[in-house]
Amino acid sequence: MLLRDQILIIPSRSPCYSSGQWISWFLSSKGNEYFCEVEEDYILDRFNLTGLNNEVANYAQALDLITDNLDEDIQDELRGALDVQARLLYGLIHARWIVTARGLAKMLEKFKRVDFGRCPRVLCQSQPLLPVGLSDIPYEKSVKLYCGRCEDVYSPKSSRHGSIDGAYFGTSFPHLLFMVYPHLISPKAGPVEPAPPPRVSETDASKRNRRTREEPEVPEAIGEPASTASVALKADRYRPRIYGFQLHEIAKLQRWQEAVRDRRVNKITWRVMVFLNPFGRQVARLEGLEDLL
Repeated sequence: MLLRDQILIIPSRSPCYSSGQWISWFLSSKGNEYFCEVEEDYILDRFNLTGLNNEVANYAQALDLITDNLDEDIQDELRGALDVQARLLYGLIHARWIVTARGLAKMLEKFKRVDFGRCPRVLCQSQPLLPVGLSDIPYEKSVKLYCGRCEDVYSPKSSRHGSIDGAYFGTSFPHLLFMVYPHLISPKAGPVEPAPPPRVSETDASKRNRRTREEPEVPEAIGEPASTASVALKADRYRPRIYGFQLHEIAKLQRWQEAVRDRRVNKITWRVMVFLNPFGRQVARLEGLEDLL
């Protein structure tokens, strides 16, 4: 569980933004590149903010700060505390905004610009990522990056982005985006957009070859397959959901994938048992498990 200090840092003095530009100052601050601008008419519609007064302390004043209607006579110490609450309020409003039609269109532009980075998995061919929260409740989980090709989540590379609360994006956003724009769903096989190979100088190549020759080969441990199987069984797989409901097609695919994984894990486990026990093959044959060996 994340602590409040890990997500929102209370400034020691009043933020450096001019009057009438709080949202612009917030979006231009380092570490807030994942956010998009929420339109003012959406913020001013109180129906869109239903229930947020129970989540944010000093809700009315924090809202006035976001909409640039806060009294300028407020002391700097109180203004700094209100800035923290304004960040929280804007983040929760942002999570509701990006699942609207206009919000999805703005996040689509950032997705096309690859503002959220690319998938680190080699077989995904540099697939662009989307931010997603693992919980809709503030201060529980930090933001993750979802790959629509391998359907897995990754942690942001930057520590600034890694400290953003996942509730500011919600658990449904990337999956709603792919439902509204189905042409963005990448195929599970074949290249998407091959990334240009990195330029490697001759000195770098020679250093790499020298390092490869100097490093001794590490023999594989006998018990490693068993540990790999145990890790695979304990792995907590990410399950895409929209408003708490798992997607039907993805759920069906994941059930099939998990069944295949379990069969392979069982086969690896029995092979290790046979390798360690010379009589294991006879035991397996007696139990009718010869097809697993």
